[in-house]
Amino acid sequence: MSTSFAEVGSIGLLVTVLVCAVVRPRGWPEAVVALPAAGLVLVAGAISPDHAHEEALRLGPVIGFLAGVLVLARLCDDEGLFLACGAWMARTAAGRPRRLLVRTFALASVTTAVLSLDATVVLLTPVVFATTTRLGIRPKPHVYACAHLSNTASLLLPVSNLTNLLAFTACGLSFTRFAAVMTLPWLVAIGIEYAVFRRFFAADLDARAQARPVRAPSKMPVFAVATVASTLIGFVVASAVGIDPAWAAMTGALVLAAHALARRRTTVRVIVRSASLPFLAFVLALAIVVRAVVDNGLAAGLGHLIPHGTSLPALLGVAALAAVLANLINNLPAILVLLPLTAPTGPGAVLAVLLGVNIGPNLTYVGSLATLLWRRVLHAHDTDVDIGEFTRLGLLTTPAALLPAVSALWISLQVIGG
Repeated sequence: MSTSFAEVGSIGLLVTVLVCAVVRPRGWPEAVVALPAAGLVLVAGAISPDHAHEEALRLGPVIGFLAGVLVLARLCDDEGLFLACGAWMARTAAGRPRRLLVRTFALASVTTAVLSLDATVVLLTPVVFATTTRLGIRPKPHVYACAHLSNTASLLLPVSNLTNLLAFTACGLSFTRFAAVMTLPWLVAIGIEYAVFRRFFAADLDARAQARPVRAPSKMPVFAVATVASTLIGFVVASAVGIDPAWAAMTGALVLAAHALARRRTTVRVIVRSASLPFLAFVLALAIVVRAVVDNGLAAGLGHLIPHGTSLPALLGVAALAAVLANLINNLPAILVLLPLTAPTGPGAVLAVLLGVNIGPNLTYVGSLATLLWRRVLHAHDTDVDIGEFTRLGLLTTPAALLPAVSALWISLQVIGG
């Protein structure tokens, strides 16, 4: 296949895959279109079998890790962890919208960091809906917070986001050093988001609650909490001794699954479904299509745009480019494209890309798969989102959070080292 035809064809297939992931015609899983697209670029010669095999090997541990975390999050929900968190929010907010927003930010940030952004979108958002309804509080600020923090608050740990897992593999940092370097950017980005939310939703937050607070059961599932804590410790230990963190995730999921099966709270079929196998296949197929695009000219074109070095202006340029690309082609393809181009520069450039693809997607619907999934959750609750309002909020939060977060990353790199 000629280079120009391969480039146009692979780009066309990537656009098709992304559009179908957004629209999901007839409710099809994303993999229904992504898998044939990956097969086409391979058969047509847009990507060599060696490169496709290399991509599969690179993503294998990442996909295994993602499966373990998805199962762990679903089992935590089955154990009642999120319902207990919702009861805590309702009880401590005491019917005050601003106080509830603080608790929503805190809970969504911790949930995203520890159990990944999917847990915040799929499991926590319905709990926030139920909590605001119980208290008679306008849900919009708190529900929007779940969407934004599923992206922004996923900066902290390698396990918080699929993009983090990819960056973690490329940057060469240990689990603890990654977390140490990203702590300050994580706090800065969340703090700025909170400040913007308070002003943007001032009218909703000043409105009085329409219902009296109801005391709800708040029994915390101790075994689930202990399993999650042990799994986090397992991530650190595994990273320290050179074992892939996917094994720690799988172990945590198996322990909680065995506990749930023994108590007959779930079934093997439900556990397998919670691993979202079609989505995992979509991730792998998308990576192969993106690699085809990269191999046929995109890498060369972007190579001229990426700033070199680890100075603050260079990191700002890398993060801005990553944010723009995330909003054009989605954050997962964006990081797959940019990592090979920035990894030779060092961990600083890789982490700047991560800031761009995690904070940047809050600007548009299509910037992140998590945002698209969040919108479906809202539809399930007979609620729609005003695209104009969503975009205005994104225009206020994204640049305001990204620039200081990159500056905080630069400071962390100077103090802690990369």
